[in-house]
Amino acid sequence: MASSAGNAASHYQKMTATPVPKLVARLAVPAIVSMLVTNIYNLVDTAFVGRLGTSASGAVGIVFGFMSILQAFGFMYGQGAGSILARSLGQQDLPKASRHATLGFLGSFLTGALISVLGFLFLDPVVFALGSTPTIAPYAKSYIFYILISAPFMCASLTLNNLLRYEGKAALGMIGLMVGAFLNMGGDPIFMFALGMGIDGAGLSTAISQVVSFCILLWMFLSGKTSSRLGLSYLTKTGVSPETVLPAREKASGPAGANFPAFCDICFTGLPSLLRQGLNSISTVILNLCCAPFGDAAVAAMSIVSRIVFFAVSMAIGVGQGFQPVAAFSYGAGKFGRLRKAYRFTVLLSFGIIAAAALILGIFAEPLVGIFRDDPEVIRIGVRALRLQAAGQLAMAACMPSEMLFQSTGQRFFASLISILRNGLIFIPLLLLLSGLRGLAGIQEAQPLSMLIAVPVTIPFVVLFLRKIPKTDV
Repeated sequence: MASSAGNAASHYQKMTATPVPKLVARLAVPAIVSMLVTNIYNLVDTAFVGRLGTSASGAVGIVFGFMSILQAFGFMYGQGAGSILARSLGQQDLPKASRHATLGFLGSFLTGALISVLGFLFLDPVVFALGSTPTIAPYAKSYIFYILISAPFMCASLTLNNLLRYEGKAALGMIGLMVGAFLNMGGDPIFMFALGMGIDGAGLSTAISQVVSFCILLWMFLSGKTSSRLGLSYLTKTGVSPETVLPAREKASGPAGANFPAFCDICFTGLPSLLRQGLNSISTVILNLCCAPFGDAAVAAMSIVSRIVFFAVSMAIGVGQGFQPVAAFSYGAGKFGRLRKAYRFTVLLSFGIIAAAALILGIFAEPLVGIFRDDPEVIRIGVRALRLQAAGQLAMAACMPSEMLFQSTGQRFFASLISILRNGLIFIPLLLLLSGLRGLAGIQEAQPLSMLIAVPVTIPFVVLFLRKIPKTDV
């Protein structure tokens, strides 16, 4: 108990006294490394599958749309529970933090299991609904089979990683994700080519790596390396386990009947993540459907471009993930000056990173696309799309930190609204409109244009929020 109390006190001191740039950077580094390694795996996986043909490359894009659904729920539970967890730790309420961590984990695992069952029951309709063509479908079904098996573990791993980030223990999450990613990269050539499994090998390698990552991340909580804990004891009458510190807070955490309101609080707080990731999944499906009339090369090219762009801006996203626990903890502790400093620092650093990445993508667009598929048609389509998307990503420096600011501080309406606008209400209509007016060129132009439109919509909400919170710490 004394050790737990000392750990919590030390953590509180670190989160409230460390200089803001140093703290955000320190928390961002593990998140950046995790994202880079995970995205390197995604790119390597795409490159390996690309050796099986254009249709197989297209299947990766199809299944990526399904995986986005799992990511949507994993992030919803993880960022919803994580935001409340961090604010609770800022208020030094450990029982409440542990209750929400446990509820978020259980909700994520069970939701992943439900998605898995439904996916197996409706496998053929799901594959075609995701945008498969008749030639892509056999590859997509082989790949998605293994993703469905690992769905509960994949979903829960994302939740556990987000809980660790919000607690300020991103380095622990990095270990689990990196081990899984390296296993996946090593497993691809073994299963796909050495054992002759083809695209089934890529799916099996992904499933194994997800289960291993899940076990490592879960162990971080069960071994006592975190301030919050996972356990059914936190959901019982008092919501407090025998090891919980700060017993005076028991009453604040509420009885077992508070579990349902707490679960709803997690879901509503995490709703922006669900909307963002869910709309990304819907957008990917619609993008595939719009590309399908132009052939497998178009589907494959846009899938490759999406992965390259996501990898290129992953450092900026990692900076934002380092900002989230600082924002949530500062808001919970009433350190509003630190909150403002952290937001400004994140916006400026993100812009610098994205600008450098956009320049590199613009210059080396053709060789980058060619790495993943040497089909001249895929390269032709992909190069223009990559350059346009690289330019459009500059808008992320304003939109991404703002959305994370609102979600981390529990501003559900603002966070949800920005997610809906940026990821769905702007992009999807533009995609449908421009694809009808300009064909493939319009498809390439829709996403960067939607990003640029989102900036003037986002800024007024940020100004309003910053004016509303106190000017000084409490």
